[in-house]
Amino acid sequence: MNAATLEFIRTHANDDIRQLALGRVHADVNLREALAQIEGRQVAARKLPTCAATDGFLFPPRLSLEQCSSEATARYKRDIVARLAQSLPLGRAGEGPALSFIDLTGGLGIDFMTIAPLFEDATYVEHNSDLCELARHNLPLMGCSHAKVICEEVAVGCSSIASQQYTMMLVDPARRDAVGRKVARIEDCTPDVCALQGKLRSHARYTLIKLSPMLDLTAAFRALNGIKEAHVVSVDGECKELLLVMCEGERDNNQIPIYCVDLRGQATTFCFTFNEEKAMFQGNAAFLSPDRVGLTGRFLYEPNASILKAGAFKTVCRRFAVQKLAPDTHLYTSATLIDDFPGRRWRIIDSASFAKKDLRRLLAGIDAADLSVRGFPASVAMLRRQLHLREGGNSHFIASTLVDSTKILFRVERV
Repeated sequence: MNAATLEFIRTHANDDIRQLALGRVHADVNLREALAQIEGRQVAARKLPTCAATDGFLFPPRLSLEQCSSEATARYKRDIVARLAQSLPLGRAGEGPALSFIDLTGGLGIDFMTIAPLFEDATYVEHNSDLCELARHNLPLMGCSHAKVICEEVAVGCSSIASQQYTMMLVDPARRDAVGRKVARIEDCTPDVCALQGKLRSHARYTLIKLSPMLDLTAAFRALNGIKEAHVVSVDGECKELLLVMCEGERDNNQIPIYCVDLRGQATTFCFTFNEEKAMFQGNAAFLSPDRVGLTGRFLYEPNASILKAGAFKTVCRRFAVQKLAPDTHLYTSATLIDDFPGRRWRIIDSASFAKKDLRRLLAGIDAADLSVRGFPASVAMLRRQLHLREGGNSHFIASTLVDSTKILFRVERV
C-alpha cells in the first residue's frame, strides 16, 4: 500500500464510507483499498480497540474481521497460556529451554499477537497468503517483531507441526464449509482437530483449541483425548468461545474442570465438573413449591450464558443455596438476595397464573412492558399478542413454568 493511500486512510479514518466513495481523490490513492481499511478500522473500534488505535495497522476483509477473536477473549486465552507456562522452566532467564509458541490458524492474528510476547520463540501459521502478508506488516506494530510467519495449510503431515517440539500450540479451526455455511462439529471444521490430535499431543506440551460455542461440551470430550481443562467464555451475555486445553495422557471426562467465564464488566468464573453435577439432588427436593403464595418479595436468578452452555444447572443450587423453578426451567429463586450470584438478578414484585382473572389483576393499568420467556411454551411475540402488551414501558415480566407444569407470569425489577 503506497504512502498516499495510507495518508488518505489516516485523514479520513472517521468519515462516512459512502460519502468517501462518491468523492474525488488523488490519482495515487487506491480508493478501494483505502475504503476497505477505513471500514475495517470503524468495525474494529469496539471489538479491537488497540488495533483500531494503532497507526498503520491494516485490516482484512470484513468476514475475517467478524470471525476473529475480540481483544477481551484474546486476553483471557493469554491468561490461560501464562498460567500453564508458569510450571515450566523459563528460557528468558537462561534457565532451561526457551519456551516456544505456535499458532496453527493465525487468521488476523489477534490471539497470536496477544500471546506471542510471552515467548522467545513464536510462529504464526496461516494458509491464506493475503492474511500472511497482513501479519508480516501488523505483527511488528504490535510488539511481535520476533515472530516467524509461515504460509502453509495445516494437515497431519505439514512441516509446521513436525519440525520441532513446542511448549504451546493454538488452533482455531475455521467453522465454515466449502460454500461458506457455518458448521459446528469438530470433524466438519478446517483443520480437523480430531484427525490431528495425535500429532498435536506429541509435538506440544499443551494445545489450546478454540471451538464453536454451539458445540456440545460432552461431544467435544468424547471426540478428543487428553483434555486437561475446558473454558466456556461469554462476553456481554453471549457465549463466544469454547476452549479446551489438551496435553499428553488420558483423563476422566467426568473429572475435567470446566471454567464458566463471563467477561462482562467485572469478570466472574464458576468452575465445576460433570461428576459434581451428576452427584447433585435427585427428585424434586431442590425445586420451588408450586404454591405461589409467598413468592412476592423473593429473588429470581438466571445464570450467565457460560454456565447455561456448560450445563451446570444443578451445581448452582448447592453453591448458592437457591431453588430451581423446574427441571427444564433454568431460573432459580431464594428468599434473600445473593449478591455474588453469577448472572441476572430480579426481585419478584408480583406473580400470577395464566387464568384470566389472575392476569387481569397482574396487568391492571399496564399496556406496555418488557417481556421475556424462560422455560415457557410460547415465544415473546405470541405472548405479547395474548397479553395485549406493547413493547416499552417501565414494567418487566418473565413468563416461566413451575415444577408441577403450572405456567406463571412474574412481574420483576432488576437488582
